[in-house]
Amino acid sequence: MTDAVDNRPEATQNPPDANPSEANPKSDKPKKKMSPRAKLILRSLLVVVLIVVAAWFIYYELRGKYLESTNDAFVYADSVTVAPKVSGYVEQVFVIDNQDVKAGQPLVRIDARDYAAQSSQSKAQIDAATASEDAAKAQLQEQKAAISQAQAQLSSAEEDARFAASEVERYTPLAASGAETRERLTTLRNQAAQAKSTVASRRAALEAAQLRVHSIEAQVRQAQAQGETARAQFDAANVNLGSTQVTASVAGRIGDKQVRVGQFVSAGTRLMTVVPTDFYVVANFKETQIGSMRNGQSVAIKVDALPRTKFKGHVESISPGTGAQFSLLPPQNATGNFTKIVQRVPVRIAVDASAEDRKVFVAGLSVTAEVDTAATERTH
Repeated sequence: MTDAVDNRPEATQNPPDANPSEANPKSDKPKKKMSPRAKLILRSLLVVVLIVVAAWFIYYELRGKYLESTNDAFVYADSVTVAPKVSGYVEQVFVIDNQDVKAGQPLVRIDARDYAAQSSQSKAQIDAATASEDAAKAQLQEQKAAISQAQAQLSSAEEDARFAASEVERYTPLAASGAETRERLTTLRNQAAQAKSTVASRRAALEAAQLRVHSIEAQVRQAQAQGETARAQFDAANVNLGSTQVTASVAGRIGDKQVRVGQFVSAGTRLMTVVPTDFYVVANFKETQIGSMRNGQSVAIKVDALPRTKFKGHVESISPGTGAQFSLLPPQNATGNFTKIVQRVPVRIAVDASAEDRKVFVAGLSVTAEVDTAATERTH
């Protein structure tokens, strides 16, 4: 029989004295050790990182966690819209855009000729009412004198009547005894009757004169009322005349000027706006941030337009409601599905800055406000 031939390659075996390192050439390279300088740098970096972390933690615990910040904040000013009280043509404009003005400074003058004429007319009506009052008072004095005369005439007539009556009484028994004639008694009786009629006439005249006094006194009061009406109209005309010159009610800067010379303006027409320099900040904090806020707490203010400058301020007041409550259509969550949204509460912040620093503020600028609530938190 023929032996089978084994065609498999013979396995290569390392001789017993072969060096294992010769089979793996990479294992014979020594490992690089870190130099002392590198170890020192690494340790230093580690120490620095630990110090930074520790410092941040300490700062956060002592101060950072008490700071409430928001960038939903803006600069505001209580701007005043300038509008005329009377209508007319603009005669002169005294200011230009962005000009600084003081309180009471003239801004615009309206043609005042119509209002000056109304003032003169009212003054004439006052004079006429005063003349009527004086005439009525003079009539009153004359009437009082007439009353005195009527009283005197009545007294004289009563005296004559008493005398005539006494004569009739004296002559009646004499005529009965025949000592005096009947004609004489009849004459005396006629005289007594005439005297009595005169008394009645004088008394009626006195009463009429007294009633005439009440009528004249009413005329005096009417003239006085007309005078008061005319004086009121005169005062109103002078107010309108003075209102033809429009002045600044507050100090500030002119903005949004829309008036021109020769323009006809109606009462209440917007002419321009005076923006006062007493700026303040309204910051809209989340409802989760205002729990520890109190009036008077210090605030750090950073204006976006001045990134390298910080201003100081303090909390002046906190709104009594969220912004949504004062919107045109406040939310009603009593019906339908509800999705909770974090509300924001407006906080008014006073800016503690000098007049020179306030010049960089402009109404409407965006700011970042950071309130320090540490005092309140530590108290609780």
